[in-house]
Amino acid sequence: MAGATPRYGAVDVQYLDDGGARAALVVAEDPGFAALVEERTVRVERVAEYRPGRFYERELPPLREVLGGVAPLDLLIVDGYVDLDPAGSPGLGAHVADSGLAPVVLGVAKTRFRTASHAAEVLRGQSAQPLYVTASGMALDAAADLVREMAGDARFPAALRRVDRLARGTG
Repeated sequence: MAGATPRYGAVDVQYLDDGGARAALVVAEDPGFAALVEERTVRVERVAEYRPGRFYERELPPLREVLGGVAPLDLLIVDGYVDLDPAGSPGLGAHVADSGLAPVVLGVAKTRFRTASHAAEVLRGQSAQPLYVTASGMALDAAADLVREMAGDARFPAALRRVDRLARGTG
């Protein structure tokens, strides 16, 4: 697709009390997500129960739903980790990458996962509390720089705050 405008997406999923989920997507045409060009939410009636170590089984179906029918993305940001440890144990982002949903997947987590000592710590805004960034298809330092430079002056980039609100149904 030579000459095509690049597309950058961020997704999030909120689990609902009735056993379903709401998945959300925001899309920008610049890696800083300065201006969103698309927003989408879908409701999934039933999702798998949470099983430790198999979170992706619960999260992937709603992500596939919200990304279904959307023009291809060059990069996708997920709420969580790409890999869970330096040895590459797959986290949600690795499963997203393996499923072909985007060629580059970044994981941005708000909390440290005990075995994820390899994650890049990114400070944003005035916060002393870092975000934890992992990546597939992009060098980790470049992924950390991208997250550091995303639009918004708070700890959590504006696009990630927006997709979180959409997934919660408060957007």
